[in-house]
Amino acid sequence: MHPHALPTFPPACKSWWDHIHDPGSEFINKWNHIFLVSCMIALFLDPLYFYLPVAGADACLTNDIPLSVWVTFARTVTDLFFFFHVLIKFRTAFVAPNSRVFGRGQLVMDPRAIAIRYLKSDFVLDVVAALPLPQIVIWFVIPAVKSPTTDHANHTLSLIVLLQYIPRFIVMFPLNNRIVKATGVIAKTSWSGAAYNLLLYVLASHVLGATWYLASIQRQHECWEQQCVKERNDTHSPSCDITFLDCSNKDDPGRQAWLRVTRLLTNCDAQNDVHFQFGMFADAFVNHVAEATFIDKYFYCLWWGLRNLSSYGQNLMTSTYEFETLFSIGICIMGLVLFAHLIGNMQTYMQTSAARLDEWRIRRRDTEEWMRHRQLPPNLQERVRRFVQYKWLTTRGVDEESILKSLPLDLRRQIQRHLCLALVRRVPFFAQMDDQLLDAICERLVQSLTIRDTFIVREGDPVKEMLFLIRGQLESATTNGGRTGFYNSITLRAGDFCGEELLTWALVPASRLDLPLSTRTVKAITEVEGFVLRATDLKFVAKQFKRLHSKKLQHAFRYYSHQWRTWGACFIQTAWRRYKRRRLQMELSKQESAYYAQFGDGDADYYSDEDVATPSASGSNREQHLGATILASKFAANTRRGAGTQKLPRLYPDDSTLKMPKMFKPEMPDFFADS
Repeated sequence: MHPHALPTFPPACKSWWDHIHDPGSEFINKWNHIFLVSCMIALFLDPLYFYLPVAGADACLTNDIPLSVWVTFARTVTDLFFFFHVLIKFRTAFVAPNSRVFGRGQLVMDPRAIAIRYLKSDFVLDVVAALPLPQIVIWFVIPAVKSPTTDHANHTLSLIVLLQYIPRFIVMFPLNNRIVKATGVIAKTSWSGAAYNLLLYVLASHVLGATWYLASIQRQHECWEQQCVKERNDTHSPSCDITFLDCSNKDDPGRQAWLRVTRLLTNCDAQNDVHFQFGMFADAFVNHVAEATFIDKYFYCLWWGLRNLSSYGQNLMTSTYEFETLFSIGICIMGLVLFAHLIGNMQTYMQTSAARLDEWRIRRRDTEEWMRHRQLPPNLQERVRRFVQYKWLTTRGVDEESILKSLPLDLRRQIQRHLCLALVRRVPFFAQMDDQLLDAICERLVQSLTIRDTFIVREGDPVKEMLFLIRGQLESATTNGGRTGFYNSITLRAGDFCGEELLTWALVPASRLDLPLSTRTVKAITEVEGFVLRATDLKFVAKQFKRLHSKKLQHAFRYYSHQWRTWGACFIQTAWRRYKRRRLQMELSKQESAYYAQFGDGDADYYSDEDVATPSASGSNREQHLGATILASKFAANTRRGAGTQKLPRLYPDDSTLKMPKMFKPEMPDFFADS
């Protein structure tokens, strides 16, 4: 809006009439769309007046009164929209022509200037389109005429409808231009645009079918008039009066006598065109369309209009009647123009909606040809096909990165914040940052798509980006540099991240230029969608971390880093096994000390005086006790002698189970070090 223009919407205490509206405001745009719909409805309603005349089976013409009431009511409602449109244009500002030098121009908000300009331009056309002329003619003018016939009434009404139909149709052209100028397009989506053009094509068919029906009734009445004139000139037959052709005189005794002897019904039979050529209008009487109900009559005429408009009138069998020939020529020309314009526009809208699909199909075909030319293995070809299909289903061929780059910086930040902020805040390390740093991170995130069984990074490869998961699952595993017998695996889900080695590298101010090597192998278990943060972008953002507390960052980083978690688990396992080993050694030392305190150091002490001097009847038990004592003494001696040279007791012959799992401790970043 121009800076000198008034607000678009009036305050609550004022009505719309007390306010001057900007032609580009939301209120005017909504009203233009509403009025466009009302114009379409009005254009559909006016041709319904052509269905009012009904040809009876007993050679008379009448009007459909219930249809007249319904059409009058519906048209009166649409006329109110036309009058309201006139009032709104008196309260709509315009751009001064002499101010259109640069930009939009100066809005004229003076009500007097607006009224003068409108009265000199479109006021007459809008008023003529808004007048309820058919209602006035059918309910006031025709009943006031003395002795009106149905034929004359229909002619008058049809002429009025046709004359007013032209300005109503012309009103739509500047309305379309205003909508396009304000919003860029008539329809916001391709399918609605195609439906709009198809509706215009159906409207043309509707008008054509209604005109054909009215012309058929008129052709039938013309045949009746000719036969009536012939019978009037024939002195051997009862005299025919033109008023007999009106159903209002159906009960006249003279008409009933004439109807019993007249040859009008047989000579004006459309199935026998010997006496009168009905031509293209014969179908209305052969198929009894003129005598059918309104619904059946309407759909038949609409089908007739669609069929002949689509075929350019090629199937029409015309007579030598001039009006019929001109009508057929008009159908042919109108079919060509409408098919070229409306159907062409509809095809353009539909092609626009399918343009990306066709582009994807072409790209997929090129990919197939390239894979066959390079003779890729079947498994690689299948993975390529899966990725192309998954990318299309996810993005529909839209390059989000290029769209975001074309937007202003502030708008791009707001969009990226809406898309990525909640995801980034799931990462506990980033949750410690302020909004400014989070915006900087969100601004540099790029969408990433990965199919199943694809390796994000392998152990030992350079880490080029961090990946934040939106949906899907990843398997993160490590062998500690290829160590035999060592394997650690975890599953990453939505909200997790991988590539923390890059974060450690970026947080160290004096880090080398070489990218860090991955300590884990990350593989996609399912289709994965997420955002990636590249190394250069992460390095730029990491420079802002010096303002935060280093202990808080270190604790958060160590707690949520999978590399640190794996090292911590291995450290705990090592400490526990060392504790179990020391406890076992202490238990053995206590047993040995207790044994020497009881028996002494020598082997002779194994035999007590009681055992030597007093032979017992139970000699076998004493021998077993002596053997056990000798074995225990030897075990204790061997344990004491080997305590200084052996780390593990001989109690476990396979001591490999007690080897400590060694793992390199991750590097701790110094957040406060000077660069």
